[in-house]
Amino acid sequence: MQKISAALSLSLATFTAGFLLAACETSNTPPNGTANNGATSTPAAQTTTSSGSGLKIGSLLPTTGDLASIGQQMAAAVPLVVETVNACGGVNGQPVSLVAVDDQTDPRAGAAGMTKLATIDKVAGVVGSFASSVSTAAVSIAAQNKVMLVSPGSTSPVFTEKAQKGDFQGFWARTVPPDSYQGPALAELAKKRGFKRVSTIVINNDYGVGFEKAFVQAFEKLGGTIVNKNNPVRYDPKATTFETEAASAFAGKPDAVLGVFYVETGSLLLKSAYQQGVAQGVQVMLTDGMKSDEFPAQVGKTGDGKFIASGIIGTVPGSDGKGLEALTKLWQAKKGSAPGEFAPQAWDATALLVLAAQAAKENTGVGIASKIREVASGPGQEVTDVCEGLKLLKEGKKINYQGASGNVDIDANGDVIGVYDVWTVGDDGKIKTVDKVTPKS
Repeated sequence: MQKISAALSLSLATFTAGFLLAACETSNTPPNGTANNGATSTPAAQTTTSSGSGLKIGSLLPTTGDLASIGQQMAAAVPLVVETVNACGGVNGQPVSLVAVDDQTDPRAGAAGMTKLATIDKVAGVVGSFASSVSTAAVSIAAQNKVMLVSPGSTSPVFTEKAQKGDFQGFWARTVPPDSYQGPALAELAKKRGFKRVSTIVINNDYGVGFEKAFVQAFEKLGGTIVNKNNPVRYDPKATTFETEAASAFAGKPDAVLGVFYVETGSLLLKSAYQQGVAQGVQVMLTDGMKSDEFPAQVGKTGDGKFIASGIIGTVPGSDGKGLEALTKLWQAKKGSAPGEFAPQAWDATALLVLAAQAAKENTGVGIASKIREVASGPGQEVTDVCEGLKLLKEGKKINYQGASGNVDIDANGDVIGVYDVWTVGDDGKIKTVDKVTPKS
């Protein structure tokens, strides 16, 4: 999709806001992976029910771009929560409305979209984004406008560091654990598999570089060696060819190569490594950014019909929450399948926004920010059902929401601790979970 500058995106969004919101008025149908059939270069918006002074929330997730194959699953979870909540009476006595924006896996589009949500749509809270680079671009805009931003997928440790400094003023949280946990978990997996010499190659943004740092520190503490520590390989997120990067990462005969990628660019890089013959005999380890059912086919097959990605291993934030079974049944009934990667985290992010607004008894970002930790991890009756939680809050009782992804106990920095799935690609190109690991706190 064509991309334009944040300034132009914002200008167009401001000029055409009334038209977009009128033209995009829909039912609670989530984005389908394209924005106006791919013809627009501004953040695409969809609006559900309009409810006057009722709670209005937004979503800022990638339904196009490098992370679209995962983002579409996440984006589908948000309107499902809104639909569920409105069916049981809404929040503070009124229906909840939703404005969904496609951030295109692009920080510029994400910044423009967040500006639109905050200043034109005047939402109180936003579920987003997935890419850490997009959340980085969006969170300062959210905080400045007192909009609560809850990410279901941004894992960069940078957010923890900035939250500790007070940069976000309490208007940031996430329902996925930071890579300061996943990096060590993958380092433990590497040690368990007997890898002593590992090279790294990462996408050059907050996600890739942050994960790289966490993994390198953990792996060296375990006695491992980073082959290219003094010459790390980091690729441009907008790159389309990767011959040089692939050759550099696999040089020096490492036991394994850690790749921290997004799906589209990562698939091209792995294909390049295979075509150059440099990946033979080297284990590839990947992370959550590549955990997509589409990626093995995108990497391609060998001349004899085998999947190039066969045997790759990786980690991804898993879901083991008390509310997962109920969400899975609902998703199956509504969509005919199980919820995809990060859909439980997106469900929980949305649920926390509506529960916090009800706890605050006001439909504002300030109100949500003041109560989100209380409903997520404070003392109170444990609830897994968002409607039950709303009912108890309306009665003046306190709750402790137990999510589908986990217990979502948000700490002072907006972080949670979660469980990680260990996954691999089979000879049939199918991804399967083979183990779980909980990071050491």
